[in-house]
Amino acid sequence: MARGFLARTVTVVSLTVTLTAGAARSSSCHYFYPLFQAARNLACSPFSEGWFHSDAAKMSNYKDPKENGHNKARTSPYPGSKVERSKVPNDKMDWLIEWEDYSPVGYTAPSVLAGPNWADPEIGTKNFAPKFNEKDGQVQRKSQNGLYKVENGRPRNPVGRTGIVGQGLLGRWGPNHAADPLITRWKRDSRGNKIVHAASGKNILQFIAIKRKDCGEWAIPGGMVDPGEKLSAALKREFSEEALNSLQKTEAEKEELEKQLNRLFSQDHFVVYKGYVDDPRNTDNAWMETEAVNYHDETGEAMDNLHLEAGDDAGKVKWIDISEKLKLYASHADFVRLVAEQRGAHWREDPGLPSRGGDQSIN
Repeated sequence: MARGFLARTVTVVSLTVTLTAGAARSSSCHYFYPLFQAARNLACSPFSEGWFHSDAAKMSNYKDPKENGHNKARTSPYPGSKVERSKVPNDKMDWLIEWEDYSPVGYTAPSVLAGPNWADPEIGTKNFAPKFNEKDGQVQRKSQNGLYKVENGRPRNPVGRTGIVGQGLLGRWGPNHAADPLITRWKRDSRGNKIVHAASGKNILQFIAIKRKDCGEWAIPGGMVDPGEKLSAALKREFSEEALNSLQKTEAEKEELEKQLNRLFSQDHFVVYKGYVDDPRNTDNAWMETEAVNYHDETGEAMDNLHLEAGDDAGKVKWIDISEKLKLYASHADFVRLVAEQRGAHWREDPGLPSRGGDQSIN
């Protein structure tokens, strides 16, 4: 899932930082927030590929990230550490607001400072001259949200202040790109008939979910896009690693799995969301962005020969019924909701009431 970006074990070290005073609420695994990026003309995006279904342009309206409080990117302690961010109040989050006393904490995780091949070195390192806002060799440094500012050689978080500078746990300065494949099918009875929800009268949609090892939350399978890797390849790779345990398969098994995956990933699909993600790993200089794509198995036949088996960063994997009661990691419940709406599937029991958010735990 994290492909190295989210370190499995992080040793807390004392860096040359000044921890500012100010209480901050504890970080947890419950990262819930609405979608933010306005993205209708996806076909014109430099990241979109020709294989996307024409429905990609039929997107719901997304809110601007600043309208949603930029909350997860300001929580403390920073994931995998005891580092407390400088407290950033809502009225000081926007870079357009002058704040002379702003004194963010500096932190880059030891796993990143160790210099693995998935991480950038520190700004100022000899022979390291990143080209921000463009493709830098094999590393994509363009943002899904457009141009971002670079100050003193460091990219600036396009949404606002986070109370911490440096890379944190993220490998790249600037945007760190992820891919989230959302696989769906209709729930059916023993005779193969679609099951209708008694309250809404709509067909029940299911999706493949994995239980994350790092925090125990259920989520959409997904992870980082490798340098030079196409989004379509990243979506397929992450799904096979986490939901099918492909990393532990024999070469013969992998070949057969590839054939089945090609069939699945040639199904009807559309881009659910692409853009900035309010992630607890974000800093003033490094942040997460993702592209979530829904692949729908209309008949259910494409998945018949694919045995779900958790692998890589996933502890469990299974099909889950979609409804507003779902309690999922990060913004994944929002992605699932958009898919349900696009497919005309059941989401809430009373369509006349506003969505109340997830409150149903998954075993």
